[in-house]
Amino acid sequence: MKIIDYEQFESVMLLVGTVVRVEPFPEARKPAYKLWADFGPTHGVKQTSAQIMAHYTPQDLIGKQIVGCLNLGVKKIAGFPSEFLCTGFPDSEGAVVLISPDKHVPNGVKLF
Repeated sequence: MKIIDYEQFESVMLLVGTVVRVEPFPEARKPAYKLWADFGPTHGVKQTSAQIMAHYTPQDLIGKQIVGCLNLGVKKIAGFPSEFLCTGFPDSEGAVVLISPDKHVPNGVKLF
């Protein structure tokens, strides 16, 4: 395990956002959704591609608060600009289970 100092950890922008839109993403190599989340007044709505179809339907996701990493830069996935990394943990089969707060918090709040 690599040890990092607190300043390095502080530089990672893990923010809470609320999912506002979900679309199928048939162009992706692995099953995925196009997902838009509102990260509050400072960061606004950002989009990403998320391989989370094993556990979530679009109806499950709309209004759900998630944790996204916003400072990794933009990555193109099948031509779609992914502006944040949607975070989660793999279940026993490797499918992603999203990280989300267990109580509602304001969009844009940073994890600490």
